[in-house]
Amino acid sequence: MDCGIYGVVKKLRTLLLFIYIFMFVIFTSLNFTHSLSSSSTVQINSNSILVALLDSHYTELAELVEKAMLLQTLEDTVGKNNITIFAPKNEALERDLDPNFKIFLLEPRNLKSLQTLLMSHIIPTRINGSGSVFGLTRHRTLSKVHQLTIQSNGTSQQWSVNGAKIVHLNDVTRPDGVIHGIERLLIPRSVQDDFNRRRSLVSIAAIKPEGAPEVDPRTHRLKKPAPPQNPGSPPVLPIYDALAPGPSLAPAPAPGPGGPRHHFNGEAQVKDFIQTLIHYGGYNEMADILVNLTSLATEMSRLVSEGYVLTVLAPNDEAMAKLTTDQLSEPGSPEQIMYYHLIPEYQTEESMYNAVRRFGKVRYDTLRLPHKVDAQEADGSVKFGHGDGSAYLFDPDIYTDGRISVQGIDGVLFPHQEEETVVDKDVTRTRTGQPAKVVAKQRRGKLLETACWMLGTVGQHSRFTSCQ
Repeated sequence: MDCGIYGVVKKLRTLLLFIYIFMFVIFTSLNFTHSLSSSSTVQINSNSILVALLDSHYTELAELVEKAMLLQTLEDTVGKNNITIFAPKNEALERDLDPNFKIFLLEPRNLKSLQTLLMSHIIPTRINGSGSVFGLTRHRTLSKVHQLTIQSNGTSQQWSVNGAKIVHLNDVTRPDGVIHGIERLLIPRSVQDDFNRRRSLVSIAAIKPEGAPEVDPRTHRLKKPAPPQNPGSPPVLPIYDALAPGPSLAPAPAPGPGGPRHHFNGEAQVKDFIQTLIHYGGYNEMADILVNLTSLATEMSRLVSEGYVLTVLAPNDEAMAKLTTDQLSEPGSPEQIMYYHLIPEYQTEESMYNAVRRFGKVRYDTLRLPHKVDAQEADGSVKFGHGDGSAYLFDPDIYTDGRISVQGIDGVLFPHQEEETVVDKDVTRTRTGQPAKVVAKQRRGKLLETACWMLGTVGQHSRFTSCQ
């Protein structure tokens, strides 16, 4: 009797457990479906203010928004808030804007400045010109740093934003935003400072030429203490003595960013140019090698922090894809390949082209001693290397900040192997000084030489190989 009751209770417990598990699964699935529906990306309809901006007569502003890659950011903002866009007229961006400033904005390395400039024209709230706003009001822009000051007396004739007159009030209106036309471009102070810094090249100082310092070959240090240097002057120690020893790239013996001459932020500059390579497109393999496969990014940061300048010949992804596994598998091979693409000079596309036009062929030092890279003019461009292993200057001036210059090329360069040999005392050596193959002359005894001489008198010495 007790056993029967116990069996029924056990079955009821099992049934309740199955019901509990079933209800838990249904409840979890409903919550997951609800979370997916709530976290889905907001879809922009054809009546959005962003679509109206791209189709409006503010074509110059719309083009800059696309180049700054801000569409996704604006879509997310429109999905949460109404926005107000202060759009400069096309004439303000075509004719009234400084051409050098426009070139500065369109350079890939100045993408952040362009994004800051454009987001400073957008307010994440709706401001209509209905006369409800009087006096001075301040509004934070999408840049989250800058503010816009709007002044109005309630009429449609006297509206201004940061001193710029609003010439077309409520020019484009949509349910999720409004566009006001303004007479000129609003330039934030931070963007103007970046432009002035790049234009005046504050980080570059003109240094009077002096004699080369004497370096102790045993310690790679200066024999005499260097005299006091002015801020911004290049380091006294040659760059080859500041490089890390060996192919493993240990920390450089020269002081890093925390050294006595911390006038340059090499880490920020190297990070900036690597991000520029990624945004530019087509140089992801080069950036991956610098950051992940090797420690060259850290090494370059130390050198730039000490005041050295570098020119990077960056092969594009198509060229890097042609490298074989054998070329990259040897210890230190990636570093040696990249060292051959680093020139310890600051060169731009213009300076290199003028040099090859004037001198025909120019040999640049590289960080891979003692090899040099040859440059010459070809097809109106600069050609590096020799024969099938040559590469052309493909994307000029990807990044130029006065300390680091990045020039895109369409091939991977390798040192040219000299085939000319020099024979010195029975040992054949290549021109680079490395022993290639030992060729020893065959030695013969006096008795064998006498026998060969006697056979030679009767014309029979050619039958014996020892006498030939």
